[in-house]
Amino acid sequence: MRVHTILIAVAVGLLLGGCSPIEPWVKPYEREHFADPIMSFNRDPVSGVYLEHVMESREGSRGATGGVGGGCGCN
Repeated sequence: MRVHTILIAVAVGLLLGGCSPIEPWVKPYEREHFADPIMSFNRDPVSGVYLEHVMESREGSRGATGGVGGGCGCN
């Protein structure tokens, strides 16, 4: 019973220790690479925005795709 309790305590300690890293995995100077257009899923962002607008017009819905906007209804 005591060994079982110690194993559970060690497992909980390891799990909680993994949730709080001491230093970030991605350094601030490395974050610029994530903003590079090559990292986007869309090969042509201009046509992607246009096709997204067409889809929203056809579906009669707005938003839920992470699009930009003011919140006032004006594009």
